[in-house]
Amino acid sequence: MKKKILITGSNGLLGQKLVSQLAAENKQEIIATSRGANRLPLHANYIYESLDITVKNEVDEIVRKHQPDVLIHTAAMTNVDQCEGDKEGCWQLNVKAVEYLVEACEKHNVFLLHLSTDFIFDGEAGPYAENAEANPVSFYGWSKLAAEKLVLHSKASWAIARTVLVYGLAFDMSRSNIILWVKNSLENQKHINVVTDQWRTPTLAEDLAQGCILIAEKEAQGVFNISGEELLNPYQMANQTADYFDLDKSFIHEATAATFSQPAKRPPKTGFDISKAKTVLGYQPHSFSEGIAILAEQLKETHS
Repeated sequence: MKKKILITGSNGLLGQKLVSQLAAENKQEIIATSRGANRLPLHANYIYESLDITVKNEVDEIVRKHQPDVLIHTAAMTNVDQCEGDKEGCWQLNVKAVEYLVEACEKHNVFLLHLSTDFIFDGEAGPYAENAEANPVSFYGWSKLAAEKLVLHSKASWAIARTVLVYGLAFDMSRSNIILWVKNSLENQKHINVVTDQWRTPTLAEDLAQGCILIAEKEAQGVFNISGEELLNPYQMANQTADYFDLDKSFIHEATAATFSQPAKRPPKTGFDISKAKTVLGYQPHSFSEGIAILAEQLKETHS
C-alpha cells in the first residue's frame, strides 16, 4: 500500500523540493496544495489542489476528500520583516491556519509534520538541541512558537521539524538566497556588506526535504532539528561562495547586524545540534561547500 502524503505550500522552495523528490521516487501518493495555480513544471506522479490554508472549511474539505496518512505543513509567512509589519496577516497564516490543520488532522486521523524555525530562540546560546528553551525576539518567532504549541497539544500524531536558513533553487521564485546574492553581486562587481556577528547552520533545501521525507515515512513523533551541520556566519558563507565560483573577494566587506536597519530583530547565534535526526532518522546533510556545488549544477541546467 502506498502511503498518501499531502503537502501544503507546494509552490514554495521546500514544497517544490518535496514534490519533486517524492514524485521521482514514486513510492507514495502525493497531493500537492498551494494557494492559486500550480507553479511546478513537473506534472507526473502527483495531483495538485488549490488550497487557502487560512480558510477553515477549505482545509477540512481537502483533508476529508483525500484522507492522507501524512500531512506535511510547509506553508508559512517566513519573511521576518514582513511579519513585523503585517502582524495580522502573519498570525492568520502562521497560527490560525495551523489551528485548522491540527483540527482536520485530529478529525481524520492524519499524522501531522509541522515545519518550524530557529527563530523561536533568542540566539544567546546556540547551537540548540531540541529541548532548549524557546524565547523569540521577533513577531515571526512568536508566531512560529505559538504554532508549535498548537501542534504539541494536539490529539493527532505529530512531529515538528525545525530548520535554519534554508537555501536552494526553485522554479519561479521571488526570493533569492545568500549564494545567488553573493554570486550575482560579485559578477557585477558590486560591493556588499556581509555580517560577521550572526551565526547559523545553513540548510540545503534538498536536505530539508529529505529530512521531512524520513520523518513522514517513519511517522517519527516528536521534535527534530533538520539543518546543515556547520556553524557559519554570512561573511564566511559569502567567502566560500566567492571561492567556489572563483570571484573577486575584495568586493566583500565585513559588517555587523547594527549596520542594517531592519524592522525585525534577528537572533545573533542560533544553529542546531542535529545528532537526534542523524541517530533516529539516519539524516545526513551535505556540507555548505557541497550545497554550493549542487546549486551551481542546477544553475547550469536552468541556463542550458
